[in-house]
Amino acid sequence: METYEVIGTPVPQVGGEDKVTGRILFSADVALPGTLFGKCLTSPSAHARILSIDTSKARQVAGVHAVITGADVQSGGLWGRAVKDVPVLAFDRVRYAGERVAAVAATDEDIAQRALDLIEVEYEELPAVFEPEEALAAGTPILHPDFNSYHGFRQKMETPSNRYHHTVFDKGDVERGFAEADLVVENTYRTQRVHPGYLEPQAVLVRVEAGGRVDVWVCSKSPYVTREALATAGGVPEADLLFHPVAIGGDFGAKGAARNTPICYYLAKASGRPVRMVSDYVEEFLVGAPRHATVTRLKTGLKRDGTLVAHQVDYVVNCGAYAAFKPGGTIGGANQAAGPYRIANCRIESTHVYTNTVPGGFMRGPGEPQGVFAIESHMDDIARRLAIDPVELRLKNLVGDGDELPNGEQLEHVRARETLQAAADAAGYGRPKPPLVGRGVAICDRPPGGGVGTSEITLKPDGSATIGTPIFDQGTGTYTTLRQIVAEEFQVTPERVQVEVWNTDAVDFDSGVAGSRATRVNSSVAHEAVQETKRELVRLAAKELGWPEESISVAGSQVRRLDIEEAVSWPELLSRAGETVRGRARLETTGRPHITSFVAQIAEVSVDRETGEVRLLGLTTAHDVGQIINPTGHQGQINGAIMQGIGYALMEELKVEDGRVTSLSFGDYKLPTVRDIPPLKTVLLESHDGVGPYAIRGIGESPTAPVAPAIANAIADAVGITIRDLPVTAEKVYGALKQRA
Repeated sequence: METYEVIGTPVPQVGGEDKVTGRILFSADVALPGTLFGKCLTSPSAHARILSIDTSKARQVAGVHAVITGADVQSGGLWGRAVKDVPVLAFDRVRYAGERVAAVAATDEDIAQRALDLIEVEYEELPAVFEPEEALAAGTPILHPDFNSYHGFRQKMETPSNRYHHTVFDKGDVERGFAEADLVVENTYRTQRVHPGYLEPQAVLVRVEAGGRVDVWVCSKSPYVTREALATAGGVPEADLLFHPVAIGGDFGAKGAARNTPICYYLAKASGRPVRMVSDYVEEFLVGAPRHATVTRLKTGLKRDGTLVAHQVDYVVNCGAYAAFKPGGTIGGANQAAGPYRIANCRIESTHVYTNTVPGGFMRGPGEPQGVFAIESHMDDIARRLAIDPVELRLKNLVGDGDELPNGEQLEHVRARETLQAAADAAGYGRPKPPLVGRGVAICDRPPGGGVGTSEITLKPDGSATIGTPIFDQGTGTYTTLRQIVAEEFQVTPERVQVEVWNTDAVDFDSGVAGSRATRVNSSVAHEAVQETKRELVRLAAKELGWPEESISVAGSQVRRLDIEEAVSWPELLSRAGETVRGRARLETTGRPHITSFVAQIAEVSVDRETGEVRLLGLTTAHDVGQIINPTGHQGQINGAIMQGIGYALMEELKVEDGRVTSLSFGDYKLPTVRDIPPLKTVLLESHDGVGPYAIRGIGESPTAPVAPAIANAIADAVGITIRDLPVTAEKVYGALKQRA
């Protein structure tokens, strides 16, 4: 690894002190004179036609300044992150229980709620479909008959259907592969809906100025995407919308959609006053955008020695009533359900389905925990049938340099086997186990995403620096890594580098923080800004010192004339000139890089036969990493992702009955706490190979996906039962044990 002074060292998080002391401002903290409180009325029906809405009584309540319905907000259009299929407020029919049908702005929340209680809505119930299987059956109601008129979809329908997106990928000859197999194994795996469980609920404040300018403070990690959605929904030019930076109190993938922002805009416009909307957690659970429920059917053909020869994936996503909360309207996961394995013959089919349930959104590694749970549970089932150790089966079939993934992609600098072996060694995978104790393994990979980023560096005569960025950081530490890069490149202490966060007038577009792209994109664009700043220093040195430009170079804190070995520090040069210098860069990286990051995990559990209780005794996680910018933040990402994986594996479930969410509080929806954290062991396999100028590899999302299958496989190892639907609760384990007995 390259040697650095600041990069690769633990640095306190930018803004950390302000957060723990309460000085930092979140959306709900911004105070404007005359601000009203906005609140929504939701539908009790999963699918119904709206016959009438009577708001007359609500309008008469003292303290109510605006009441709006779907009829009042059609001047704009349907909105979404990319796919435009959701109305601001339902205006002809509702498609899920919890859909907003009216909204009120009042002087306080209690008055707003009193007014909502007085709104009378007459519904005509319509047939509803809640599961993909029934939504695809002949004769079922079509939820979006106008689908082909929506903007943003990559596919159009030949005939009306609830299946709005369908892809099939073929490699080799899968039927011939199955015919040549000695054994064919088929299984079905189901995953549940999961809420991100962030501490800060969705919050937004909107002010419409007299001249039409709109100020927005919202907890969005993708403000430019949210701005576009609001412009579409409100029928206003993007140039009229100004999003101001605020802190974001947790995200985990879910705070990239507009959600309440268009409603808040229309309330502010109707009332002539600023309006704030802050969701309570009933609304978060009822109308949020959770991780999707999926059904994955796998069929695998193999030789008696364990060689995989054919694999078929049927990946079905229950998208809920709308696709608007997802970039492109879809999630991944189908490719991950084929795993990082060499398989000559493969078919991967993915189906996204509308149903009358809460719309799904993006959550940490969207689609990947679902697909990885399926394939890694499936691999253990294959190993048991062949009486092969699960680690050995994986080592035999994992891809290496020059091998194709099942989806046809080819990777570089592949260290899948090394990562798996490192996890097994560190966990003591082969050591003897007590009765009712099991160990389970899982492996997956994730490359960092691409996007658009901008950075500007300003160097000042006092030896300090500022880096400007359009990123609204949701707590993952992007500001800290940017500070470290500037400190490293110009040889100043991190404390002398300030971070300036721009509003949305600063640049035309920025991708925001998502898809494990923040470090990849923003470290690269910061590096480019460094080079531009160095070029400005060269020009200034030539002007002030009379040096020929072709003989000048900048290294760290020194501006050097190479032909006569003279040097001056850049603070001294700037002081002499009485100037600052700036360098700005914009970078667009598209597609997945061919360098990925593997993660392998070993879970150890004990199972109580009498109650079905599962105790997680330890979890070892091994990561294939490049250059780590901030070790503290890097480990924090691993630990947080593992905790979310534990919740996904053992307890979390957003339950839906007859189309309505029934787990509407943290009393019903269980999140893991500090008491659920097992001993964690992290192994890092460092590499010189990575993405961008600092050879980084992503870390934000990959540690979540293998946790659930590793735990489920450990349970199977302990007591010989396989649970193929998440979460793996004590009740399911107890029931399976009793059924087997």
